[in-house]
Amino acid sequence: MGQLKRVLGVWNLISLGIGAIIGAGIFVLTGTTAAQYAGPGIVISFIIAAFICLLAGLCYAEFASMIPKAGSAYTYALGTMGKGMAWVIGWDLILEYLFAASTVAVGWSAYATSLCRDIGIAIPDQWSHSPFAYHHGQFTITGHFLNIPAMVIVGMIGGLLWLGIRESARANAIVVAIKLMVIGLFIAFGMAHINPANLSPIIPANTGEWGVFGWSGVIRAAGIIFFAYIGFDAVSTAAQECKNPQRDLPIGILGSLGIATLLYIAVAVVLTGTVYYPHLNVPDPIAVAVNSFGPHLGWLKLAVKLGALAGLSSVILVMLMGQTRIFYAMASDGFLPKFFCRIHPRLQTPSVATIITCSVAMVIAGIFPIQLLSELVSIGTLLAFAIVCIGVLVLRRTRPDLPRPFKTPLVPLVPILGAMAAIAQMMALHVDTWIRLGVWMLLGAGVYWIYGRRVQLSRDDVFNHDT
Repeated sequence: MGQLKRVLGVWNLISLGIGAIIGAGIFVLTGTTAAQYAGPGIVISFIIAAFICLLAGLCYAEFASMIPKAGSAYTYALGTMGKGMAWVIGWDLILEYLFAASTVAVGWSAYATSLCRDIGIAIPDQWSHSPFAYHHGQFTITGHFLNIPAMVIVGMIGGLLWLGIRESARANAIVVAIKLMVIGLFIAFGMAHINPANLSPIIPANTGEWGVFGWSGVIRAAGIIFFAYIGFDAVSTAAQECKNPQRDLPIGILGSLGIATLLYIAVAVVLTGTVYYPHLNVPDPIAVAVNSFGPHLGWLKLAVKLGALAGLSSVILVMLMGQTRIFYAMASDGFLPKFFCRIHPRLQTPSVATIITCSVAMVIAGIFPIQLLSELVSIGTLLAFAIVCIGVLVLRRTRPDLPRPFKTPLVPLVPILGAMAAIAQMMALHVDTWIRLGVWMLLGAGVYWIYGRRVQLSRDDVFNHDT
């Protein structure tokens, strides 16, 4: 089967976290959720989501320091609640990471086609957009055929991941530096162009439909943009490639979450302050905002689009990496076929899992619209958060003797609030999203009955740090 290579330090982990968190949330979803659900209140949505993420992040940090293995919430559930719940969360994480990579690839495609237009290269809409549109739970046919740019970027990043974790981490660090510089420029120049009238009222009046503006819209938007915060979850999937996981994983998780939250809030203020929110329902809202700054900042438009492409690329990289490590962990435990945990003898990467993951993600990115994909990812993320928070409570009671290099503070308050808040955010999502989650879980139950239920694995095996 082989072993993964331990090459990552604390700054690699923070960079991976920022690489995953700072992406589609800033460059795509900030605009669409403001336009459809929250208006300028999207700033409040980000604060709500960040607070819930902090509660979950503290619980993740405790588990990551105790169980430094690939698998993230799947592995934590296996050690606390047994193989049945572990399968549920593992199957849920497949939904989360696989669809997350595809979601971001759709956003990448929008910025790429926009940039190509700026330099005189026209990519036909038929080959750069989804054949479906999704708005307020309703599907419509667009007349387009396939989102080719989204498929291409997934394939390219999959090739990089296949080459090795060290090479992937270096590439990620470079693009993270580029996108942080571009975001800083956008905030700095945008603050001077904020029109207070665009921010009033902060929370537009509800339309009469739950979740469409008003406070219910702010809450629904917070549930959707949870998609933007799954990066710290992805940090924990790299546990078996860390040099010092007990110390570095909690720093990587909480550090990346804190930096990203500050940037999200600042960008949301500038975005909704410079462009009236109904005009932000586009795949490239940051570019729309830069256009409003005036022709004297035309160079910033190009910089933002390049930064968006770099930033979204790093998110796709970390999401695909997280998915392959989930497959690796589940296959190592016997829940999936062994070829998912086959390690390339020279590259030391889960090569078969990488090829399968990227192939499926390419198909999803080519067919489905970003709004549908982001809601599916958000509900999967929230479910994972709730189970991890509950897991901390369970393990504190059943195994209080285990060494905990990092301890979640204020137990049981923090994990209880984290689980309740995650479940409340799930309730705010559209009913169709719940139906799709139910269908996905029923499919997973069938796979478990056919394959996974025969696994003989003790909870204590999870706490063996030698693997």
